[in-house]
Amino acid sequence: MVSDTDIFKDIRPYQDDEVAAAIQRLIRDDEFIGAIVKYRFSTLSRLGGTFIKALIRLYLGWRWRKVNSIRQVQLEVATYMEKMIAGTTSGVTYSGLEQLKPGVGYLFISNHRDIALDPAFVNWGLHSHGLDTVRIAIGDNLLRKPCATELMKLNKSFIVKRSARGPREMMKAFTELSAYLRHSIDGGHSVWIAQKEGRAKDGDDKTDPAILKMFYMEGKRQKVSFSDYINSLNLVPVSISYEYDPGDLAKARELYAKATHGAYEKSEFEDIQSIVQGIVGQKGRVHVTFGRPVHGEFDNADELAAAIDQEIHGNYHLFPSNLLAAGQTAQVDPAAAEVFERHMAQIPGELRELVLSMYARPVLNKGL
Repeated sequence: MVSDTDIFKDIRPYQDDEVAAAIQRLIRDDEFIGAIVKYRFSTLSRLGGTFIKALIRLYLGWRWRKVNSIRQVQLEVATYMEKMIAGTTSGVTYSGLEQLKPGVGYLFISNHRDIALDPAFVNWGLHSHGLDTVRIAIGDNLLRKPCATELMKLNKSFIVKRSARGPREMMKAFTELSAYLRHSIDGGHSVWIAQKEGRAKDGDDKTDPAILKMFYMEGKRQKVSFSDYINSLNLVPVSISYEYDPGDLAKARELYAKATHGAYEKSEFEDIQSIVQGIVGQKGRVHVTFGRPVHGEFDNADELAAAIDQEIHGNYHLFPSNLLAAGQTAQVDPAAAEVFERHMAQIPGELRELVLSMYARPVLNKGL
């Protein structure tokens, strides 16, 4: 098999022999250390930012001194995941993992609510059940800072070149991406990719057929029929359900701005702020369902998108927040209703209908 290094160096994650150098670059990166100070030690930083940064560099150098493989990086990430789950959720549960086989490369396509947490919760379920973690598709719009690139590529992320402009450049980028997906799956490496570019800010999980057409570009090059190629990808729809979306207010503000002003302008580092909010914000319960691998006769990407949507909608785990937002109060415990009322009371009046609609949409998509 051709090495990743030879033909996919521009987009692939780091490999074991690149880990130690990447970690050293991170420790030397002032913006990375500054971000740790800002989000973890903001009070202490006022007493002496330079001193705190020096201590953090020493600590990280000591803690990561023996980390020299991607697996070790993933185990390090797992310790932070465990703390995050304990501190910001009321529990994470899974279903459908029993139908996955060790050593098989799957193409997991999921609904998309949170930039970092969606693949992180998929990974946590796989890791907890003794399965290998995924390679994560991430847009280059999130990699504006060198430290972000280092972190993502250390954590098995590969780059989707969304910044490609012009038909020729875009075609080249998507052809390379399609070939990399095939290469990963054939090598027994599972992949996670969102069902569409950008999060479902209105709660409406819909698969973009353009992504499925990208999947097929390598199959088309190999002169394999659309249906046969899709059936060979071990494509598994995944439904990720959050009882409370820590980004619901920010999403509603964006939707409101577009509705009232016709446009919304993102701030320079808004995506990074969304990642941080997702990690530190309260989520209530979280459930992840791994659906049945997609097999069947599909004439085109639209038919396949409809099949994926049906699976994701059908497997979406409804929480009291969803049922209450949809007006289905009879099935909800009064204590859960009180929690939801307190949550909604914190939402500004002009945004409440948008947030209610966001939580109600999965109920409507299930046809309930």
